Amino acid sequence: MVSGMTAPVETRDETQESPVHILWINAGLSCDGDSVALTAATQPSIEEIVLGALPGLPKVAVHWPLIDFECGPMQGADTFIEWYHKADRGELDPFVLVIEGSIPNESIKREGYWCGFGNNPDTGQPMTTSEWLDRLAPKATAILAAGTCAAYGGIHAMAGNPTGAMGVADYLGWDWRSKAGLPIVNVPGCPIHPDNLSETILYLLYQLAGQAPMIPLDDALRPTWLFGMTVHEGCDRAGYYEQGQFATEYGSPKCLVKIGCWGPVVKCNVPKRGWINGVGGCPNVGGICIACTMPGFPDKFMPFMDEPPGARVSATASEAYGSIVRTLRNFTFKTVDKEPRWRRRGRELLTGYKAPWS
Repeated sequence: MVSGMTAPVETRDETQESPVHILWINAGLSCDGDSVALTAATQPSIEEIVLGALPGLPKVAVHWPLIDFECGPMQGADTFIEWYHKADRGELDPFVLVIEGSIPNESIKREGYWCGFGNNPDTGQPMTTSEWLDRLAPKATAILAAGTCAAYGGIHAMAGNPTGAMGVADYLGWDWRSKAGLPIVNVPGCPIHPDNLSETILYLLYQLAGQAPMIPLDDALRPTWLFGMTVHEGCDRAGYYEQGQFATEYGSPKCLVKIGCWGPVVKCNVPKRGWINGVGGCPNVGGICIACTMPGFPDKFMPFMDEPPGARVSATASEAYGSIVRTLRNFTFKTVDKEPRWRRRGRELLTGYKAPWS
């Protein structure tokens, strides 16, 4: 478990004026859904992070295509891609590297490239995402893989894909450590939960400021406080499972396991947290969990909307003991769903109270 690490972490001098730079590369194999999701974060919001509105937060400079409105590709206040070249030259320190999208294997084809991010000023040719990772990873204070594609390969890494796509940890190595002793931090989701991502960014920034301990991660490099419980444990429908009551069609409020929900074995906090401001989340609004936060997604969880392996056995057992539970509870309902017998009109005191003066 990474949570037990005691490796030293470089911290920043609070008097230091230079900001922590966040370099966001969204040029992996990706739909940009994780970037879009982050714009909906509220706890904290990306605006609160960027504007330094939270106590103790170090000054932050975010270089993210979605919100860097001052910089253009080759014009504006600065050339956008130049910030990444500055980091490559060692002129930005510290910086957090955020990768969105899976990393393709650029060595398995004869020509061309799978994905790139800006041009190499020496050649004028596109620089591949994997080359940026090779250049910037040794210099980064921390690396955050945003979304399941960056964390584990995701959709693009399915069996039969031509790109050889993989997650950042597959590319750099699962034992990789930054110059500050930090492991890669995976925050999966397809798309990522907005607050899970913003909260993890906030934790890393506080850690770099010396105000938080080593970030606790599980064996899949996910933050343990976010991914320590299953969907089922936080699901509004879990009580129906216990009572052996299962939905057979969409629109039912009962447990969704029989129509393809993987919630009992998936580590994700979406039902507990909601999607935005505590509202929404897949099972909460009637959608099955397809296990998008898991390292084996999607291959190990297909075909979707079919009853998961073992669900038939567990559902049958749940139906059997659930019917007994419901029967026993009905007996209790008949007593606890009524007022106590002494709550009635009359001069006689029926509560059992004995007056000392009588």
